[in-house]
Amino acid sequence: MTKDNQNSPDLKSGKGSKDYSKYFDFSDAKVLSEDEFGKRIRIRGREINILSEPNHRQEKQRGKEDVQVLYGNAVPDELRGIGEGKHYIVYTFGCQMNEHDTETIKGLLEQMGYSSTEDRKVADIILLNTCAIRENAEDKVFGELGHLMHLKTEKPDLLLGVCGCMAQEENVVNRILQKHGFVDLIFGTHNIHRLPHLIKEALFSKELVVDVWSKEGDIIENLPKKREGMKAWVNIMYGCDKFCTYCIVPFTRGKERSRRPEDVIAEVRDLARQGFKEVTLLGQNVNAYGKDFTDITYSFANLMDDMRLIDIPRVRFTTSHPRDFDDELVDVLAKGGNLVEHIHLPVQSGSTEILKKMSRKYSRDRYIELAHKIKKAIPNVGLTTDIIVGFPGETDEQFEETMTLVNDIGFDSAYTFIYSPREGTPAAIMEDNIPMEVKKERLQRLNQAIVDNSLMSNEKLQGKTVEVLVEGESKNNEAVLAGRTRTNRLVHFEGGKDLIGTLVNVEISEVKTWYIKGEIVTESVAVNL
Repeated sequence: MTKDNQNSPDLKSGKGSKDYSKYFDFSDAKVLSEDEFGKRIRIRGREINILSEPNHRQEKQRGKEDVQVLYGNAVPDELRGIGEGKHYIVYTFGCQMNEHDTETIKGLLEQMGYSSTEDRKVADIILLNTCAIRENAEDKVFGELGHLMHLKTEKPDLLLGVCGCMAQEENVVNRILQKHGFVDLIFGTHNIHRLPHLIKEALFSKELVVDVWSKEGDIIENLPKKREGMKAWVNIMYGCDKFCTYCIVPFTRGKERSRRPEDVIAEVRDLARQGFKEVTLLGQNVNAYGKDFTDITYSFANLMDDMRLIDIPRVRFTTSHPRDFDDELVDVLAKGGNLVEHIHLPVQSGSTEILKKMSRKYSRDRYIELAHKIKKAIPNVGLTTDIIVGFPGETDEQFEETMTLVNDIGFDSAYTFIYSPREGTPAAIMEDNIPMEVKKERLQRLNQAIVDNSLMSNEKLQGKTVEVLVEGESKNNEAVLAGRTRTNRLVHFEGGKDLIGTLVNVEISEVKTWYIKGEIVTESVAVNL
């Protein structure tokens, strides 16, 4: 599970970051009106209604204002039929949080009367839900916009929107306004609940509507969601306060704010009643859950303990930060039950010096101690991680520390990346004197170590029986089913389509690096993980 996310070729010569200066020239923009509700401007003949716009300085601030929890209908009655007979497509880039945001966006659209389609020529509204974590994800979005420009020319009434994390960045919004004036709608991560109102504004005004909140606002409950399959994501908190020097997320997702435990528990119970087999609890840093509560003492460990009491087969969570992963949580996870034996614990680097430059707030020794503590408490745990190579100033010796950490812990798999600078983060202005060929060589060596560890981990399951949640047909062979173990290993086996969505026992007969193969077991047997 490795990813070679290398820097885009669209870079300043020798600088290692994009040259956005050409997107900030608004000398030809004319302000048509401005008041407390926003402003209207004209650029190259296109009128733009800016209700609010991203501000990097405001995004950095962490105020003490109270975050309220609001309940109500996100789609007013007068907007519920606005999409009747019309169709939508939402393209999603990025992490599980973006995927879950897309579920909410689809839920809102369908309450407005829109129907889903996969045919671009049929779609009346197309939204790109974007990711800002790495530069190549941004490049994919602008590449997609280039393709959609031709569709927009053929179908002028098509409503085209950009939302998500990229929309929270000033330079991205400015670039769209200057170079992609055919876009009709831009909104960010904090005001997804306002989508019905923004669509109405864009449809009736025929102007480009920009509404990006720099501050996170309140927690909005009861938003509709369109979920598919037997697995569900559930947000337990939003935002991040860690401010790792390479990461844009604290700016695009806002400060940490936790949903009330009773709301999370009620949502998971409802999913259990609907027949979902697996729930993944989501947060940029789930271990910080509850730390912002002022009226109760309730931690992530408390929440996971309460999850054990809900009649749903599997409960996962992502993602964890080692700094906040405490002994109480380890003890709760060791109880098992529906709490699966898989923990994704990003390390990012095996060097204490690099971790300090990253502002990760833990040392190499602290991470190793935590990993071994988890493995001792949960012997069959599947431990996965994220690792960045080529962080500014990383020496050969510091990279070797990452290699020895990987081999010491023996991760089951890992997402690995070449460092990608994000404008507005402290690391983006650090001196990067590591040649790209050195970064690529390091990534190759690291990936090989991950491959070796993954294969050794899978080989331990040879001949054993594992519980598998059947997710569907194999991508390469419709006669073969694919599913996941509790430790999140991919399993292939032959079986009927009626097994999709069920839990079955599979005896492992063949081991590969990234998946394992087996045969279904019908009789009652002892099950490994």
